[in-house]
Amino acid sequence: MIRDVTPADAARIAEIYNYYIEETIITFEYDRVTESDIRQRIEKVLKKGFPYFVYEKDGEVVGYAYLDNWRERVAYDITLETSVYLDRNLIGRGVGSILYQELIDRARKINIHSLIGVISLPNEQSQKLHRRFNFELIGNFRESGVKFGKLIDVEFWQLIL
Repeated sequence: MIRDVTPADAARIAEIYNYYIEETIITFEYDRVTESDIRQRIEKVLKKGFPYFVYEKDGEVVGYAYLDNWRERVAYDITLETSVYLDRNLIGRGVGSILYQELIDRARKINIHSLIGVISLPNEQSQKLHRRFNFELIGNFRESGVKFGKLIDVEFWQLIL
């Protein structure tokens, strides 16, 4: 079940996200986030009027998604960046697709022109997800980040709505 995020979801979202910080290159953050950190991030996104929601299964948050600025300058307000994160035990089970479709639908409702997906490589599952939703690969920024002592390429995918 998809529902809008609440501040009470912050602890579970932090738990989900901290796995990606500590174990993957999917996010370039190095330090674990706290419940308070996530609560502030939720408030920031919602204050802008952008969607932020969770996916619940059996009463537990197992994934979340939101849209936020791609760039800060006002001229970019027609383009938002997508974020989708799942409990690591649900990767590859369709929840990501459900959340991504909801992001796209909600972006259309608020008259967003395009969405940007940012993928740290390698990440075949995310590339496959973006292709499924007709995102187009726009570019690859080579060696643009470093995590776990490795230089990492980052792809940008775009969907014109």
